[in-house]
Parts: sequence; structure tokens; C-alpha cells
Amino acid sequence: MPVLDGNGVRVILETAQGTVYYPMIHLAIFTGLRRSELLGLRWCDTDLLLGTLSIVQTMQKLLDGRTIYQEPKSAKGRRMIALSPTATLALRGHRERQEAAYDLLGIPLEDTSLVFTQADGSPFRPDRLTHGFRRIAKRAGLQVRLHDLRHAHASLMLRQGIHPKIVQERLGHSTIAVTLDTYSHVTPGLQEAAALAFEQELALDPVFVPAR
Repeated sequence: MPVLDGNGVRVILETAQGTVYYPMIHLAIFTGLRRSELLGLRWCDTDLLLGTLSIVQTMQKLLDGRTIYQEPKSAKGRRMIALSPTATLALRGHRERQEAAYDLLGIPLEDTSLVFTQADGSPFRPDRLTHGFRRIAKRAGLQVRLHDLRHAHASLMLRQGIHPKIVQERLGHSTIAVTLDTYSHVTPGLQEAAALAFEQELALDPVFVPAR
């Protein structure tokens, strides 16, 4: 699994700056949302005062080309996610720009309007986001997929000592076992940090015990 570290995330964001993909990439990094969840998000699902968003529907593209919206597949997938101050400010800025663009087109921006749309207000196509991100990653010199932003969000949180249960809730995994199995590559570092933290909490000097 390709895993972006903090530096890789910064490079992706810098490369995406100024493109139509930037707001979606930014939110994906800061929340770990799936593509279907990003594109199904509506303004009524966000609270930019409290800094939260709720996942209540996803966008799905059918084989015949039609786009439908449906509830998340599992109860855990239907969830509320806390936003960081940076993510909240970024969404506010995106809404302001979207309102200005809609005014020029004579389109009302309603609570049920999608957060991410194309220039004419139509839904943003999933394949366009995927291909757009691929070009950005190539320019950044990184071999990563859009879905790897979700992995980066989880891995960085776990490395910072965030409890796996919180990471599970943010990602919408069905169980904590799924989270731990998926991100087992992070576990060795967490084990070492936990052992060191335990020793520091006891505030004991290392004691040499000779073998008998």
C-alpha cells in the first residue's frame, strides 16, 4: 500500500493549488473520505460553525452512465466527522467561491446543493476526479492514487497516537479490526512508542538484572 507521509501530502496540496480539484483533495486528506462520499456531500450535510460534516449519502455511477445517490452501505458508514480549523476554513472559502460562480450563472445555491460540482453546477463526475488527481500526482512525482489520500489520513493519525477507535469512526470501517488489519504497517512504530511512553509514565531508571 503506497503511504504518503506528511511531506508527500504537502507536495500534493501544493501541486493541486489553483486547480478545480484542490478543494476535494484538501478535504479528502483532512477527513479520509472516500470518493463516493466526497461527491455525494451536500451543504446541508456540513456545519461550518461547529466544524463538522455528516456522511448520509454517497454518489454511485451505474454501468449505463447514470449517477445515483444512496445511503452508505453500512451503519458505520453513516457518520459525523469533526473538521479541523484548516479544513473548516477551506470549505468556507470554497462555498464563497461557489456562491459567486452560481450568481454569475443565475443558479441558486441551496442547502441541498452538492458541495463539489462542475462549473455549470452539474455533479462532478467520479472519473474526472480520478483522472485529474492522477495528473496532479504525476506532476508531483508521486505514484499514488486518489484512494491513497484516505490511507494517508489514517496512517498519519495513528502515527500521532490517535486511538484506533477514533480512526475507525472517521473512516467508517465496520469494526476496529478492519482498521487495525488495514494499517498493520503502522503498528510496529506504535508498539515502540507505547513501550517508551509506559516507561516514561513510571519514571523509573532502567535497571540491569543479571541473568541467573
